[in-house]
Amino acid sequence: MIQKPLRRRCFLKALSGATLGAIGAPGLAKANVRSNFVRDQDIGFLNLHTGEKLLTSFWTPDGYQPDALQSINHVLRDHRADLSTQMDIRLLEMLAELRRRLGTHELFHVISAYRSPQTNEMLRNKGHKVAKRSFHTKGQAIDIRIPGIELRDLHRAALSLKHGGVGLYTGSDFVHVDVGPVRRWGS
Repeated sequence: MIQKPLRRRCFLKALSGATLGAIGAPGLAKANVRSNFVRDQDIGFLNLHTGEKLLTSFWTPDGYQPDALQSINHVLRDHRADLSTQMDIRLLEMLAELRRRLGTHELFHVISAYRSPQTNEMLRNKGHKVAKRSFHTKGQAIDIRIPGIELRDLHRAALSLKHGGVGLYTGSDFVHVDVGPVRRWGS
């Protein structure tokens, strides 16, 4: 049976009464969208550890694009363990909105996105300041910078979204964003 892509309105309506997995949209089960963000069609990443670049549209008027989401998951994988997870749609929407608010079409330079629980624990054991229950291990966090955008401007724009955690790491030159509870930290 050929499935048509979910239209945005049908997709959001379905969310109110069922999970995506229950309505036959495999691979999109985490797309429990509750944000009011405007969806810009394009989002781009440069994984600073692998050198991989991706510019894609994860959502179009026809709905979420499974192939684009799969490509995003791959580029944002745990490069140490070569493992990927399904990145949270809310995080991708937040990044698209952040990019729109900053008025840039530059790729997000990715310091860290998905981290497997094993990689997260290894980093903790080596003395890195990573949370024991990091949102990175759930595909709900990313550490980024954007060429041409001052770090403090990126930080302020992320805070203005009021949609999850935002950390400023000036010494390491990145901003952390996640879709957990609203909170802030950093120098």
